Amino acid sequence: QVQLVESGGGLVQAGGSLRLSCTASGRTFSNYAMAWFRQAPGKEREFVAGISWSGYSTTYADSAKGRFTISRDNANNTVYLQMNSLKPEDTAVYYCAANLRRVGVVPSNYDYWGQGTQVTVSS
Repeated sequence: QVQLVESGGGLVQAGGSLRLSCTASGRTFSNYAMAWFRQAPGKEREFVAGISWSGYSTTYADSAKGRFTISRDNANNTVYLQMNSLKPEDTAVYYCAANLRRVGVVPSNYDYWGQGTQVTVSS
């Protein structure tokens, strides 16, 4: 079992930045591929970015490329999402997720989820 806790969300103006964190506990963090998803009201949960267990491989949704950066610190059991040049359409609840396999881009690829953190971008 893995427990995931997100933090770092908040209200920011368009063009601003936020860094989300997700801290894991319960199992060996470095064994897990990690990802960030988001879900806006009335929409399905969508993939944002993923990172392999080693941190050497990253994957991004087209909407995140060039603006967001995913990274991990296995020594501190934490994965990060640095979000720059935020837009109102980035407003959503952001979730981190973990699985013991490779990075996937659909929610069903993941076994463990955090409770989410709200990101609101004002225009």
